[in-house]
Amino acid sequence: MKEVILALATGMFVGFLFGLFRLPVPAPPALAGVMGIVGIFLGYRLYLWIVPFFGGS
Repeated sequence: MKEVILALATGMFVGFLFGLFRLPVPAPPALAGVMGIVGIFLGYRLYLWIVPFFGGS
């Protein structure tokens, strides 16, 4: 949980700096982009769950 809080705090700090310097936000502008990132993460977790069943390392 500590990692999640640190990641959120770091992201908020970086987002604040981007706003301060009037730079475009380096993140997906819509929910679809965020869901794409979540999908990548879930796909990776699925891979880690399935591979041991087939004798992979």
